[in-house]
Amino acid sequence: MEQKIIFLDVDGTLVDYQGKLPDSAAQAVRQTRAAGHRVYLCTGRSRAEVYPFLWDIGLDGMIGGNGSYVEDHGTVILHQTLSGTQCRAVVDWLRVRGLPFYLECSSGLYASEDFESGAAEAIRRYGRQKNGEDGVLTVRQVFPDMIYHADLDREDVSKISFVLHRYQDYLEAAAAFPQLQAGTWGGSGEIALFGDLGVPGISKAGAIDALLSYLHMDLADTIAFGDAKVDIPMLEHCACGVAMGNGGEEICAVADFVTDHVDCDGLWNGFRRLKLFDV
Repeated sequence: MEQKIIFLDVDGTLVDYQGKLPDSAAQAVRQTRAAGHRVYLCTGRSRAEVYPFLWDIGLDGMIGGNGSYVEDHGTVILHQTLSGTQCRAVVDWLRVRGLPFYLECSSGLYASEDFESGAAEAIRRYGRQKNGEDGVLTVRQVFPDMIYHADLDREDVSKISFVLHRYQDYLEAAAAFPQLQAGTWGGSGEIALFGDLGVPGISKAGAIDALLSYLHMDLADTIAFGDAKVDIPMLEHCACGVAMGNGGEEICAVADFVTDHVDCDGLWNGFRRLKLFDV
């Protein structure tokens, strides 16, 4: 088989909704790379949120921040950030409105003073939404390396995420900062749990193209795996798009095929179906 380049969402695809990496998923990545293919993360997470246990499975690199950051074997190919002026304006606006937030940087995640307490209910709802009543999570579980009490006047921020007390908070943020790219996560529609403001004009598709250009590879050799609505553009952009069995109806409808649940060897079975390694 010609060399393929595989792009993986993280939460709900490579790891489960509690952040645990199935052994079969790690083995699938290792065997696929041993067969001569390339494997990259393609995620909304920042570089700082890709913890060592994920790199240890042998990834080639990552696309992070929904397309603002691209890395191949330690070489940074693309890194777009907000200006210091933009960051300060958003931080001041969020503080005035009492919306807990954190700054996403390659060097780390930097929380507002009230984030741990202010995000607790949103994180609990996120856990229940993904895993039922037994899936309750804490802020410290979801963000184990969050940095508190740091200087938030920064110029290396790719995205700012903030708690939504109501969906109107997102609409007002988007209206207040039309020059930035606004989004939501942790839910869908008016039950979204977090909003975010980031670098304008970025996309996972654009970042994929930038990486392919750097690698001198073709879009025809790309495969994408995801589980959420936000992953649909990535699946549609790549030559082959695979939805996880735990994915929503919308992403399953656009996928070339649906593999099993993340907790039921979904990634392993998807890779095996595509014959990315010998069984």
